[in-house]
Amino acid sequence: MEYASGGELFERICNAGRFSEDEARYFFQQLISGVHYCHSMQICHRDLKLENTLLDGSPAPRLKICDFGYSKSSILHSRPKSTVGTPAYIAPEVLSRREYDGKSADVWSCGVTLYVMLVGAYPFEDQDDPRNFRKTIQKIMAVQYKIPDYVHISQDCRHLLSRIFVASPSRRITIKEIKNHPWFLKNLPRELTESAQAIYYQRDNPSFSLQSVDDIMKIVSEARKPPASSKSIGRFGWGAEAEESNENIDAEVEEEEDEEDEYDKRVKEVHASGEFHVS
Repeated sequence: MEYASGGELFERICNAGRFSEDEARYFFQQLISGVHYCHSMQICHRDLKLENTLLDGSPAPRLKICDFGYSKSSILHSRPKSTVGTPAYIAPEVLSRREYDGKSADVWSCGVTLYVMLVGAYPFEDQDDPRNFRKTIQKIMAVQYKIPDYVHISQDCRHLLSRIFVASPSRRITIKEIKNHPWFLKNLPRELTESAQAIYYQRDNPSFSLQSVDDIMKIVSEARKPPASSKSIGRFGWGAEAEESNENIDAEVEEEEDEEDEYDKRVKEVHASGEFHVS
């Protein structure tokens, strides 16, 4: 993995409180360019957030997207339906527990990231009760957010946020449309322009990875297998686990949607409570 000496973008926000509009745009432009490339490779991230964006150590930091643990390939898998992600960043359709467009959900998460950079707070959390999960869900479903009076941003920026925070995925702005939005295009670094990106991603460019989607997924598959040496160290309790893991690994990979984390269980509880309905 490439070393990112600049740390998390989250840490930078925590230290600064919030960014100026120009600084937020600088990082957002890089985030959208990275997500656009992932989507062009038919990969949706599904857990985009400040903590999953790293910076290199250059004076003008370059942003790196990391932690693809929840990512999904639309080539190798069906459309995602499991409720994964981080509550503050999650899109309304992800809460439906039905199939959804992971790329559109990524757009919503990018919007939350932009909002946090500009405001220094999450758009759908109750500031007086930020740990109240039900309130967060209700505000997400109602797309209930506002820009505080103390935050002065341009009308173009407000318009972009309003196009991202749309409950219906089919009506939400796309990554391609974001890349053509006036606010995004302002002061766009040359290396992020369409022409420069086209040259960079040419296969004869030595800076471009020649790994295909198949190559990448093979690496992921290999990484999921336990090391062979673990079979011979059962006295530590690892050997039996390795054998059992080998027997079940194929089923685990194929049935990702059936896996539940604590967050997924809490979403079920909220649905069962009847407090609101997801259309």
